[in-house]
Amino acid sequence: MKTQLAVALLSVFAFSSCKKEVSESLDLPLVEEELVIDTIKTICYQGIIKKDTINLSLYFEENQDIKGELAYLFFEKDKNDGTIVGQMIGDTLKANYTFTSEGKESNREIVFLRKGKIMIEAYGDVEEIESKTVFKNPKKLYFDSATVLSEIDCQKNVK
Repeated sequence: MKTQLAVALLSVFAFSSCKKEVSESLDLPLVEEELVIDTIKTICYQGIIKKDTINLSLYFEENQDIKGELAYLFFEKDKNDGTIVGQMIGDTLKANYTFTSEGKESNREIVFLRKGKIMIEAYGDVEEIESKTVFKNPKKLYFDSATVLSEIDCQKNVK
């Protein structure tokens, strides 16, 4: 009888110990939140075409949303400098570029094709819709191999 009582008490003790371990593991979501923050990634690109420079900084978020900065530094002309907000769809970046040039703020659609460590800017016919320049036919864009941006260390991406 004493043996059965001892076995019963040990069983209760063992089960209560297991329950305690389960309740301690409930703190795991805090660790997951920290991991999500660490998944945001920054990549910088630069293209130098003759005497002109294009700088692009992209901040990739976990859901493929992208924010960033884009600057066209034209030799002996006003620069275009602003921000982009968009998405990476497969290997294509589609974004809205809000920039200032010659003291005036403008908006235009931009598209870049990502191939490995380079970005190639898309060109095509455009039109103005609600104060924003957009591509007339996004399916008829061409990518100019002369306008290629190469991945660089973000510390070197100076405007």
